[in-house]
Amino acid sequence: MIDLITSLGPWNWFITGAVLLLLELLAPGAFMMWLGLAALLVGLISMFVVWSWQAQLVAFAVFSVAAIPLWRRFAPRVERPVETPYLNRRADALVGRVFTLEKPIVDAVGTIRVDDTVWRVTGPDSPAGSRVKVVSANGAQLAVEQVAG
Repeated sequence: MIDLITSLGPWNWFITGAVLLLLELLAPGAFMMWLGLAALLVGLISMFVVWSWQAQLVAFAVFSVAAIPLWRRFAPRVERPVETPYLNRRADALVGRVFTLEKPIVDAVGTIRVDDTVWRVTGPDSPAGSRVKVVSANGAQLAVEQVAG
């Protein structure tokens, strides 16, 4: 097996790099890509430098480990902005909006209606029908303050 690997010369690294990049296309995650690039780099260096297969394996390992900080640095830039940033945090989407109290706030607890949902609110005591602004969200409970006017 070692004879086959050494007989291919630098081409074994180009083949390995191509296989790893193909695996990245089949199962995206940006991990195999860096290993594939490390293999291609070892193959490129092997075109100009004559070194043992052991040294090539060590170089591949070093390049693969060195690719981890590069991957961590570039990974956040790859992420696309989300079209619906509050999809799983509906309460956070309500912060800053003004609503009418459905039930009065008594002893710092009341409710508002947002579309088809009733939300529990906390804030200063206010009569039903008062306008309140959502200032923060904690789970399914909203903190509100009265709006003048």
